[in-house]
Amino acid sequence: MLKVMVVDDEEHIRQGIVKILSRYQGELEIAGQHANGLEALFQISSMEAGDLDLILTDIEMPMMNGLDFIAQAKSKLPDLCVIMLSGYNDFEYARRAMRAGATDYLLKPMDKVEVFRLLAQCEEKKLAALQRNQTKEVTLPAAAAPATEKTIVERIRKLLGKEYGRDIDLKYISGEIGLSSSYISKVFSRETGETITDCLNGIRIAKAKQFLRDHPNLKVYEIAHSVGYGDKIYFQKLFKRMVGVTPLEYRGGALES
Repeated sequence: MLKVMVVDDEEHIRQGIVKILSRYQGELEIAGQHANGLEALFQISSMEAGDLDLILTDIEMPMMNGLDFIAQAKSKLPDLCVIMLSGYNDFEYARRAMRAGATDYLLKPMDKVEVFRLLAQCEEKKLAALQRNQTKEVTLPAAAAPATEKTIVERIRKLLGKEYGRDIDLKYISGEIGLSSSYISKVFSRETGETITDCLNGIRIAKAKQFLRDHPNLKVYEIAHSVGYGDKIYFQKLFKRMVGVTPLEYRGGALES
């Protein structure tokens, strides 16, 4: 199944693209819709290989243009297919898009047949990659051993790293891991020396520091929300306790250095 993200600052165009994609005969899932590249990068920052296959994005957008966006998106997910969209039939636009990592360049309004051709190409690329990976896998003769405590901890860390932006509690983690809340809590603390909550806070604050450094125009409450804290005041207090300075002080120091 192709997992596709649509990025365009005009809502009616986004909806039109999604409508065209819904008519594709292959299996396709809309993994995200965003009005600008910066908003899309928030979602991509928590993704891993396999979570997203293709991006259709406009070039001219507020906050972050499509060229900068796809360059950063492909630095996170190098195997992404990218279809760049533009209302301008300009060779320089197309050349810059391809240099930034776009798979192809289409003019608006999109030609449905051409879009479907590119979707099929992306699907073939994904299938070929899966087949290559399968040939590298080693089949074990015996049944899989029960999960070790180390494996449980690794699974929890991976889950927290991927889902840090949402509301997470032990009940949710328990359901995802398939073990009781009390058991995973004890195992995690015994193996790591910290609680699951402490680990989650560490991941979230690290992400917040990254956003403060890389995106100076974002407000503190926007960053707090993006890393999973609905309460700005709590986020600021926690950030100062863990980092030693407030978010704004940290941003000031990061920009000056």
